[in-house]
Amino acid sequence: MNYKELDFTLNSSEDYQRDLLIDSLSGIGFETFEETDRGFKAYIQDSEFNQESLDEVIAEYQEMFSLSYEAKLIPHENWNEVWESNFQPLIIADQCYVRATFHKPQPEFPIEIIIDPKMAFGTGHHQTTSMMMQLMLEEDFKDKKVLDMGCGTGILAILAQKRGAKEILAIDYDVLCFDSTLENRKLNDTSEIKVLCGSKEVIPDEKFDIVLANINRNILLDQLERYAEVLSENGYLFLSGFYDGIDLEMIRKKAESLNLKYITHKKDKEWVAAKFQFI
Repeated sequence: MNYKELDFTLNSSEDYQRDLLIDSLSGIGFETFEETDRGFKAYIQDSEFNQESLDEVIAEYQEMFSLSYEAKLIPHENWNEVWESNFQPLIIADQCYVRATFHKPQPEFPIEIIIDPKMAFGTGHHQTTSMMMQLMLEEDFKDKKVLDMGCGTGILAILAQKRGAKEILAIDYDVLCFDSTLENRKLNDTSEIKVLCGSKEVIPDEKFDIVLANINRNILLDQLERYAEVLSENGYLFLSGFYDGIDLEMIRKKAESLNLKYITHKKDKEWVAAKFQFI
């Protein structure tokens, strides 16, 4: 398949504004992003590209900062070269080594995760994913039952099994994410992970010791009640995909109304990952 590349130039010094734009582009089908000195490049399957949707997103952000882009078509035979050049190995908390199939193993790290990045979100490089992984590396997952909502590439579910979880359910509404998680489950020999395509409506009426959700503020606010319903007593909820300040305050207020006690949070630039406990 052919891909379309959009090379964005941004007149903004705020990283969170760039991240907001990237998040909105993800919502209209863009799969992979590459930072540049002037902004970033965004990639989408040519068959999925919709100019009207793009114009609507750009109009929203042009009120915040000036931006422009140049577009070009990348033939299918050149696509692997593009995304392989964008994906570099990643080390989380000196414990977890995240690589693609074309990188060499590093056996000195206790945990290795292999991700074939057909989509950018979920490779571990974004602050929200890396902070979630840091929180997970500080938690005891041995014999725990885990739910991973908005699983993306399945990286958090894979880490949960490698940390000793005995039963993991990964859910994403996007078919591309569903397929990606299945592929990465096989690459990592993490067969304990069950994968479903859907949203909160497919969460079974079971109890989970740990719930992971790295999505965005509005979806988290909508789904928090369901997370509380399926969390076991004293179970933990890890959330990310939102910003410090008002986002965190809104999430925390909603969570505490559902008997989810705030424990701690990590911050990287403006992004936040928070830990709650069901009491």
